[in-house]
Amino acid sequence: MANLSHFMIPADDVDRARHFYTALLGWKIDPAPAADTMGIAAMQYHDITTGPAEPGALNTGGLYKRHRNEPILDFARVEDIEGIVSKVEMLGGKIAQPVTAIPGVGLTAMILDTEGNLIGLWTPVTP
Repeated sequence: MANLSHFMIPADDVDRARHFYTALLGWKIDPAPAADTMGIAAMQYHDITTGPAEPGALNTGGLYKRHRNEPILDFARVEDIEGIVSKVEMLGGKIAQPVTAIPGVGLTAMILDTEGNLIGLWTPVTP
């Protein structure tokens, strides 16, 4: 069963959004380490920690500069991302972004479900 692993929040003004979530919810939001291969600097990507890890709670996410009209994006952690993506269109969904390797992070993909909802898939780097 695939659990949600993290979320991503697009923002028109990253500093304004960072201030909002920090002040409102007490989230820890710090710039992510720059990685040229990921375009992190252009995204203005920040890592979010919503609190201590605990059973049943999602506690990590990201805040980044909006570049499309995208909604908040949830990622499901899956063991076989290629196998999952291969089933998407057969089940009536669409592949929005094919499987992509992010160095040091893992493999990601984005799909649209049968209702047009965007969801991310993620397989972490194995040590």
